[in-house]
Amino acid sequence: MKAVQVQEKGGDFVLVDMEKPSPKKNEILIKVEACGICHSDDFVKQGAFPGIEFPRVPGHEVVGIVEEVGENVNKWKVGQRVGVGWHGGHCFECEPCRRGDFISCENAKISGISYDGGYAEYMCAPQEAIAAIPEELSSADAAPLLCAGITTFNALRNSGIKAGDVVAVQGIGGLGHLAIQYASKMGMRTVAISTSDDKKKLAEELGAHHFINTGNSDPAEELQKLGGAKLILATAPYAKAITSVVDGLAIDGKLLMVAATGEPIQVSPMQLLMGRKSVAGWPSGTAIDSEDTLKFSAMTATKPMIEEYPLEEVEKAYDRMINNKARFRVVLKP
Repeated sequence: MKAVQVQEKGGDFVLVDMEKPSPKKNEILIKVEACGICHSDDFVKQGAFPGIEFPRVPGHEVVGIVEEVGENVNKWKVGQRVGVGWHGGHCFECEPCRRGDFISCENAKISGISYDGGYAEYMCAPQEAIAAIPEELSSADAAPLLCAGITTFNALRNSGIKAGDVVAVQGIGGLGHLAIQYASKMGMRTVAISTSDDKKKLAEELGAHHFINTGNSDPAEELQKLGGAKLILATAPYAKAITSVVDGLAIDGKLLMVAATGEPIQVSPMQLLMGRKSVAGWPSGTAIDSEDTLKFSAMTATKPMIEEYPLEEVEKAYDRMINNKARFRVVLKP
């Protein structure tokens, strides 16, 4: 099969011919139909994740057809269309697993990091990492929902918000354009926050009821005019931009971060104390969470805006993603 490898820390993508893998007892062999490119794939390229071994095939937004199953696999059948997201498996034995907290598993696997991912014609994955794909979603549309989709959907539905609450989405990019759709379709009074009016029309088309341009107004003040935000979902990885919206929270409001920025945001205790406000983060979720995300997306016609590229154009596709040129997610089609 053909696959794209990162062969050393900081190395370029290399298109190689390699042997098609065979599934182990608890694994599934998938013929890949689509694989999204994610900012987190840079962890692979830079060797920035603990324990990563090279060469490695990246990719954790994978959709394809079951080609073969291991002898211990009963749920999944040859010919089914399935997906593999960021959470690539767990051990079932550690204390978090026994509590059902698979995301915190001490031996959690990550697709495309712990084992070869979907920048390839075929990949193997543990059965606990597999999610079923609704018929209503194309493979290319479903792929980004296994990371960007689940991250925003899962964060919103676990945040404690109720229909009618003011929910602000900071940033209209790969995560934000999905978060706006989800928040609106969950019944929230949805506010889109961006740095210019360039995306105002798009935000409204995605379901935003209000739009705040931080280039000509203070986002915190504008949110307070709406009564304050019960939830601000930070999706754009810019620490200063996230810091600027904290005072826009309502009483008992929450700033929830899904944007992976390495820089610290600045929040003083006094900003939080009097209003019982909080700051938190949220990861993606398990395969069951992926299925919930996909079902809700299919039911509400929530789709990512994507650009598609063949495997051979991975460098161009990755460049579009990493330099924020894409509108808004990039998908490889082996």
